[in-house]
Amino acid sequence: MQCIGIFGGTFDPIHYGHLRTAYELRAKLAFDEVRFVPCGLPPHRNGSITDGAIRVRMLEAALATEPSFVIDERELERPGPSYTVDTLRSLRAELPETPLCLLLGMDAFLELPTWHEWSRLLDLAHLVVAHRPGWRAPHAGPVGELLRGHGTESLHELRESSAGKIHIEPVTQLEVSSTELRRSIRAGIEPKYLLPDAVWSIIVETHCYAAAR
Repeated sequence: MQCIGIFGGTFDPIHYGHLRTAYELRAKLAFDEVRFVPCGLPPHRNGSITDGAIRVRMLEAALATEPSFVIDERELERPGPSYTVDTLRSLRAELPETPLCLLLGMDAFLELPTWHEWSRLLDLAHLVVAHRPGWRAPHAGPVGELLRGHGTESLHELRESSAGKIHIEPVTQLEVSSTELRRSIRAGIEPKYLLPDAVWSIIVETHCYAAAR
């Protein structure tokens, strides 16, 4: 059965930290594709966000050489806050039997109880959490309880059911921050080797980070 990774974020801008994580998870978990879902209106972010059309252009440039990396614009097309649970409901309606794996960083996973309708996420998808080697799973609190009840080390279990499992996978996490990239670009520092050259060309062309954000 086909298995799809769902990678959400503002991607403002997309950088090698995003790309390396998606690449390793696709390879290790044998996803048929990874869908990058740029956020329309992030519920947890203060301040403005770069126009969605520009962020999609940057994604297209960054993903051009990876045919299994695709862009899904449903959050940009949907009005109101971009709640992940609504995105997963929409995907599940289109793909009722397909295993869907929501890709999360460790920071996002630990903050899961602050998400809108977070308890419904596992009804709609598996959770795949990328972490640094040496990290220890939480044992207490709602996240620890969720992991005890749904955790699995078996990649086979992610494919034999459409949702409901949590898998922790170590990846090479590059310490690259979109916030710091925007700040350094405004300061006149070229982000060489932190994001693809094609993405940098779009940033230069559009001046999308010239104003304070």
